[in-house]
Amino acid sequence: MKPHGDDVARDPQLEERLARYDAWIRDGRIPASSRVIPVEQSIEAQQWILPGAQALELVRGAASVALTSCQCRSHYQRCSSPLDVCLILDDAADSWVREGRARHVTLDEAAAALRVADEHGLVHLAIYCPEHQVYAVCSCCSCCCHDLQFLRIYGRGDLIARSDYVADTNDHRCSHCGVCVDRCVFGARTMRGGQMVFRSERCYGCGLCATVCAMDATGMVRRTE
Repeated sequence: MKPHGDDVARDPQLEERLARYDAWIRDGRIPASSRVIPVEQSIEAQQWILPGAQALELVRGAASVALTSCQCRSHYQRCSSPLDVCLILDDAADSWVREGRARHVTLDEAAAALRVADEHGLVHLAIYCPEHQVYAVCSCCSCCCHDLQFLRIYGRGDLIARSDYVADTNDHRCSHCGVCVDRCVFGARTMRGGQMVFRSERCYGCGLCATVCAMDATGMVRRTE
């Protein structure tokens, strides 16, 4: 996705966060600022799915899970997407609950929050913290999310690690309705002359396109590279 350039007002807070992430990555403290996780419903259950490849698998593996409001949307308030959909894991979850910033939830409650996020077209991102493993599973929008803004405004796709999956569309089954185009925040799908055009090299593997395809023309497959 191309950066917007001069049509986006300068955001000092966002630029400060970008510089901090760049320093952490340069020093080897985090592998990326975040990693895309495909929507669970977009992938058929298979024995070889790696732990952590799906948001719910990350949550299942956590000793403690807490639900909190999305910090990005609470700050920017640029859309009406739900706030109460971000999950904090393990020690961070317990710390946030003690501080009154989150509440502990069951696995069923966490799964329900992920389903709500999918219904609203939010991208699941596993968030890294310096010297730590993934500490949060956030459900993000392109207008407010820090990491998706890095991609949209600055063209910094390198900060977001792609998921283990990529979308695969059967052109013969596709009705070219354009619903999946509206769901893709990465610019991998466009309409051209009434036809849906898919550019797999831009796909980050979030799975949002697959969960709304009425023709079952789009699914998720393991990346080969």
